Amino acid sequence: MAQAKKGDKVKVHYTRRLEGGEVFDSSECGEDDCGCESGPLEFTIGDGNVIPGFDQAIIGMNPGDTRTVVIPADQAYGERIEEMVAVVGRKDIPADLTLEVGNQLEVTQEDGSAFPVIITEVTESTVTLDANHPLAGRELTFDLRLVEIG
Repeated sequence: MAQAKKGDKVKVHYTRRLEGGEVFDSSECGEDDCGCESGPLEFTIGDGNVIPGFDQAIIGMNPGDTRTVVIPADQAYGERIEEMVAVVGRKDIPADLTLEVGNQLEVTQEDGSAFPVIITEVTESTVTLDANHPLAGRELTFDLRLVEIG
């Protein structure tokens, strides 16, 4: 039986859990309205469309194999970078935006490129914006099942 290798197109079912075991998302949950993905994740190993630790975990698996892997932050969404957190004056943010903790905004740079930020704190005079990925700095556990190669 063929083992998954770099360059193979694969289909994988997964369940992703945070450090405390809380299920964050899943490709198979058995409920119609559970918020999970619909069907297995399809990607090509090594093409950069999944986090590096996920890619590496699939290599060597055969269709039907299952595996649980713990992926450290540096092989997932990276470490948190405090320089990507900024405190800005409320006066510098358009008045029509809803400023609530947890809301996502898009910041446009001078060169026209844009990136998402999350509001992490709101005071009378300032808003704290975090450009780190929401899972940066977190270890993730994946339950994997290789469905298909090719």
